[in-house]
Amino acid sequence: MEMKPILGGHAQRSINKRTAERQTVALPARLTWKDQRGTTRFASVVTRNISEYGVYVECRSAVSIPLFRLVQFQLETDARERDLVPDALRQGRILSAVYRVSPRRPSGTPQGLALRLMVDPRRRVHVPQIEESRATA
Repeated sequence: MEMKPILGGHAQRSINKRTAERQTVALPARLTWKDQRGTTRFASVVTRNISEYGVYVECRSAVSIPLFRLVQFQLETDARERDLVPDALRQGRILSAVYRVSPRRPSGTPQGLALRLMVDPRRRVHVPQIEESRATA
């Protein structure tokens, strides 16, 4: 568990609240959304990390996507077959919600978007079937 310093010199434990582990990976992808006038927009992006339920992307060019906007996220065809790609992202387009927007920085860091993938969390749960064993005489 990581310790983070806080005021007063005491350390505070940082707890990972993610439901799925994120994998650092740079893959080409595309976003599609409708702007406030209903016009379809597209943007080429690069993933920085992915998980079963979320993805963080950096935009190659500046985009105007507000928080909570629904977007279609899609990895480029060649990128879908990588080992680290979750099953939900192998299928093609997936509906996602923008939950964080990081502006472009003067240091050159591109604009970033954190997306929540709209997948059914119950779909991921795997409950093994338990076979009952019976005593025989």
